[in-house]
Amino acid sequence: MSPKGRPTDNKKGKPIHVRLDDKSDSILERYTQQENVSRAEAIRRGILKLESDIKK
Repeated sequence: MSPKGRPTDNKKGKPIHVRLDDKSDSILERYTQQENVSRAEAIRRGILKLESDIKK
């Protein structure tokens, strides 16, 4: 039996659930429309931007 879904080298197997306030949801919606990306992709991009704030 073959695996389901598209083959990829970057599996995304860590689901999360987040509640957003109206302002955050509006920002996310505008970003997804502007960049023509999914909400999940926009959130991943936002998380990657946090990396520079991590103290080493």
